[in-house]
Amino acid sequence: MALHPTPTRPLSELPREPGILTTTVGSYAPIEWMQAWPGEQTVIDATAVVIGTQRRAGIDLPTDGELYRFDPDHPDTNGMIDYFVRRIGGIETAVGRTDAAAFRARAEMAFRRKPAGVVREALHEGTLDLSEACARSAAVAGGPFKFTLTSPFMLARTLLDRHYGDFEALTLALADVLAAQVSGLPCACVQVDEANIPGSPEYAPLAAEAINRVLRRVEVERAVHFCFGNYGGQTIQQGRWQALTDFLNSLECDHLVLELAHRPAEDLAALAHIDDRIALGVGVIDVKVNHVETADEVAARIDRAAQAAGADRIRWVHPDCGFWMLKRSVVDRKIAALVAGRDRFLGR
Repeated sequence: MALHPTPTRPLSELPREPGILTTTVGSYAPIEWMQAWPGEQTVIDATAVVIGTQRRAGIDLPTDGELYRFDPDHPDTNGMIDYFVRRIGGIETAVGRTDAAAFRARAEMAFRRKPAGVVREALHEGTLDLSEACARSAAVAGGPFKFTLTSPFMLARTLLDRHYGDFEALTLALADVLAAQVSGLPCACVQVDEANIPGSPEYAPLAAEAINRVLRRVEVERAVHFCFGNYGGQTIQQGRWQALTDFLNSLECDHLVLELAHRPAEDLAALAHIDDRIALGVGVIDVKVNHVETADEVAARIDRAAQAAGADRIRWVHPDCGFWMLKRSVVDRKIAALVAGRDRFLGR
């Protein structure tokens, strides 16, 4: 693995070159010693390791591995849902038989046995503090990095509502809580993650309004990541990108982060229909398999995306999703392949 110097750019300044930038999506592989010695200092140390590993590999915009969500009691879920649900006020996380049965009756969430929580009262900030979480990562980042949070629409889908009596009202209430958290975050990019709407395009207008309420409060680069789900290496949502282009074009973001490596080749055609004001991020590393891509494979995936969208439209390349389902030995080699493939495509 080639070593790259640690950047000295301010935390809020994105890299300007090369023409296609590399980034990761969010989570890193599970770190065994975090489980063995849980604690705040362990999280800080591990965050420094995760960001440093990406920088040394040449990643232009690393993430903090989403380690701010680390929970030793739930190491396999990466906190994408539970972290937020446990902190947002108005949600009860102790779920009884009746509430679990009511949630299971919702066919669209059949892959979950019970809700992440039950909404009992009007939602409020509670103990959620993304500013503190981001600042902790920023203290060891050594340069610009990306900070991620879960989409209000995705969170709403995992909850059982016993207060609002209206899914739209619940979703927008979550959006307002999250929007109040994202102003002034000390990072170069804030990314909203959504893995549910690709399989439910009928909710696109609501999801767009909820996500946009969050994006409007972000003061740095605004990204939105979409995938079709990844649990145990399995795709959770069914659908195609072509059905979502109007939705994607309605987002008030600077760039998209799209799952494409694990998708059918014809999904690339949707890229040509994304508004020119939105930069494209293309998934070229498959996180649902242990196979480590070669630089040639990555370069070929970039080339196919550029042919579909136009050579000047691809601004970012990245994995399809987070790495939390894979071993570190695999993850680090995939990260190296991402950079090597981008460099090969650009002729560097």
